[in-house]
Amino acid sequence: MLANISGNGWALLGAALAVALAGCGSAIGVGIAGQAASGVVTEDPGKFARVLIMQLLPGTQGIYGLLVSFIVLSKIGLLGGGMGYLEVADGLLILAACLPIALAGLISAIYQGRTSAAIGIVAKKPDQFGKAMLFPAMVETYAILSLLISILAVTSL
Repeated sequence: MLANISGNGWALLGAALAVALAGCGSAIGVGIAGQAASGVVTEDPGKFARVLIMQLLPGTQGIYGLLVSFIVLSKIGLLGGGMGYLEVADGLLILAACLPIALAGLISAIYQGRTSAAIGIVAKKPDQFGKAMLFPAMVETYAILSLLISILAVTSL
């Protein structure tokens, strides 16, 4: 059965995994951070804007996966309306190029949601917002690195 998948099919699978896994991770991460944010806003509605920023951080991985998917769809000609034939080996290479953002996006978004629970710092000490942002920002670094690798790999094929 796997032998019947064309190069285009493998490339499309890579694009789908990039957007689906990174998007699922973002949904989970934003949900985790949202639980912490809702607790803070319940106590002090005036802190809504600050905790919203921290809640949105895990959502970036979904955007990164979407970006890589658009690059793949454009590369194989699907967005331009003229999808050509891809050899199986080329399709598998595109699939492999999508895996860094798919997997790192999934995992980093979940852990970024967990570290965004530092929203509690904003509840007790609003002047420490910058420090609270550092915890989830450190996790973001690895999502950005995986995004760069996926983009460089897809565009160089």
